[in-house]
Amino acid sequence: MDPMKNVAVFEDSARAFIELLERITPAQWELPGLGVWTVRSLAGHTSRAITTVSEYLSNPAPGPAECPDAETYLLGTSSGQRSNDAIAARGVAAGNSLTEAPGASLTQQLDRVLASIAAQPVRRVVSVHGGRTIPLAEYLRTRNFELVVHTMDLSKATGIPHTLPTRSVADAASLAARVASRQGSGDTLLLALTGRIPLPEGFSVV
Repeated sequence: MDPMKNVAVFEDSARAFIELLERITPAQWELPGLGVWTVRSLAGHTSRAITTVSEYLSNPAPGPAECPDAETYLLGTSSGQRSNDAIAARGVAAGNSLTEAPGASLTQQLDRVLASIAAQPVRRVVSVHGGRTIPLAEYLRTRNFELVVHTMDLSKATGIPHTLPTRSVADAASLAARVASRQGSGDTLLLALTGRIPLPEGFSVV
């Protein structure tokens, strides 16, 4: 775990997301985004990758981390319908809360988040949704994953090219591969990446 690198990658991805957000036209906000989400709801959900960090850092530091790393965090994320419905609802609410100038507003929030992160001890632990505790540096890896994947989703939905840095995409792809390996599907993923087989229909690590 390299806390400084994780912060830098998170910042790069957040700024790339905000840059794309600023280029969305008024006519595009209600286009289909992802699943039940419009572009607005998808953008709102993605913005939570920034705002939740601030929210969790505003709470007192909990005890030791029960969740040691980002891989364990993603493996423990519930995929049940009730959980999916709650995530969808939070995305809609966050999208409805976006201001008329969401890029400027989120840039200010990001700057505050980065200042708050800089003031934390290196081994700061945060308590996240559901009561799980995880090192801040590892939680930022999960936020980078969200920012990268959903910025790509927004790019696909709007036709606006994204500007995600290579290292942000590489970090997210590496995390996905590690999760796949822990799930027991690492062989399948590696064979697909090397052109041996196609990925099974519906294959996903989340």
